[in-house]
Amino acid sequence: MVNYKDLGLVNTKDMFAKAVKGGYAIPAFNFNNMEQLQAIIMAAAETKSPVILQVSKGARNYANQTLLRYMAEGAVAYAKELGWEKPQICLHLDHGDSFELCKSCVDMGFSSVMIDGSSLPYDENVALTKKVCDYAHQHDVTVEGELGVLAGVEDEVASEESHYTKPEEVIDFTSKTGVDSLAISIGTSHGAYKFKPEQCTRDPKTGKLVPPPLAFDVLAEIEKKLPGFPIVLHGSSSVPQDEVDTINKFGGKLPDAVGIPEEQLRQAAKSAVCKINIDSDSRLAMTAAIRQTFAEKPGEFDPRKYLGPARDNMKKMYMHKIINVLGSDGKAC
Repeated sequence: MVNYKDLGLVNTKDMFAKAVKGGYAIPAFNFNNMEQLQAIIMAAAETKSPVILQVSKGARNYANQTLLRYMAEGAVAYAKELGWEKPQICLHLDHGDSFELCKSCVDMGFSSVMIDGSSLPYDENVALTKKVCDYAHQHDVTVEGELGVLAGVEDEVASEESHYTKPEEVIDFTSKTGVDSLAISIGTSHGAYKFKPEQCTRDPKTGKLVPPPLAFDVLAEIEKKLPGFPIVLHGSSSVPQDEVDTINKFGGKLPDAVGIPEEQLRQAAKSAVCKINIDSDSRLAMTAAIRQTFAEKPGEFDPRKYLGPARDNMKKMYMHKIINVLGSDGKAC
């Protein structure tokens, strides 16, 4: 058993309470490798923003659970090297799909876990979520549950259709399970293709797709039912068109990729939404920089020469999200 506190990590309890009260959101950035982790820590340390390092089931298998433990411990030490005296870093399991997976992450030093039973019948979701909460809370590990289903594909999470969270269920769900935060569905979506073209309109000047607005009325109803309770938005990458254009310019093929407009995420961050998940934007920033390097320097084969620019581009993106979208800069001084 590895205690996350011995790794220098924190759970989400205090950071969420401060975010809800302060009207900002904590960035939850997914990572799979060292360069992504470096970029996240550099951006968080430079901006003094609390940060959640997210690992999906697929990323955990890819990176190895033992290495992840030491990477998380190293991230805290690295943040201190960069001048962040008291780093507020959480290591979180994203979309855990079983009690066994969540338990394993708790035992390996994760400070927060998500159990996603949203695809199950309601009563089964409640029972599974409560089981995870009962175990995790014994070790002071926070738990995120989910009501509603997001469309899209990201890692092993996939759904053709979305189903908005039912506000009438949230009080019953949170009280029966004991979850510390709740992921809801109000129109965000996983992946770089968050909406089909027929769901969008086209800007007559640019020809770019304009996605439908988020269901802020549903969010408002949930806030009324659960005043002050931490709410989470998954699938909240904005899919920056400059990164998509760079990828397509240098041999990629991402037609009609579209994400969540940043002005809508800013609006959400000022509400009870205190955690906003961003994954695809990191992948796009990384891929755009790598493709450009390969195109402009076809003889390059030193990984540092293309992963380095990729890391720099991701750091730039992370800082933009922290400062200009989520408003979490300076909240972890």
